[in-house]
Amino acid sequence: MNLPNKLTVLRVLLIPFFVAALLWEHGENQMLRYGAAAIFIVASLTDLLDGKIARKYNLVTNFGKFMDPLADKLLVCAALICLIELGEIPAWMVIVIISREFIISGFRLVASDNGVVIAASYWGKFKTTFQMAAVILLIIGNESLAVVTDIILWIAVILTVVSLFDYIKKNHRVLTEGSM
Repeated sequence: MNLPNKLTVLRVLLIPFFVAALLWEHGENQMLRYGAAAIFIVASLTDLLDGKIARKYNLVTNFGKFMDPLADKLLVCAALICLIELGEIPAWMVIVIISREFIISGFRLVASDNGVVIAASYWGKFKTTFQMAAVILLIIGNESLAVVTDIILWIAVILTVVSLFDYIKKNHRVLTEGSM
């Protein structure tokens, strides 16, 4: 197993520790919340790092193509679901975000069956950046940053919807014609 794939596996293995730290004592222990934020940041950075290493050293594998996006979705979805449990984020926002991930994953599955690769768009990358920033701010839960946190969260939700429509607009032929 190459280094990028090990980083992807590490990201998945960090999720239970992240969830435990965040939900321990129903999120009332601020030090554990900081620990959860640190774990989330480290896990998020492994996503950035594994992709750069895989592309730079031509270490792209089928395992990585499958597991990397799955690991990202597991990390972000685990965080968002925990934040619902803690009352930090409305469930409807999480439903919008997770629904988009299922729809895009479905598009990619249909496209790959037809030999088409749907690359990540800039909208998707901006969406991910704002989602991760919002998650970190929500985990930390600093009242003095409440307005900034709300703005970043709303931007993340808006970018989630914009990136969904962008994917549909650019790739609708995958569903309507069977190929692009």
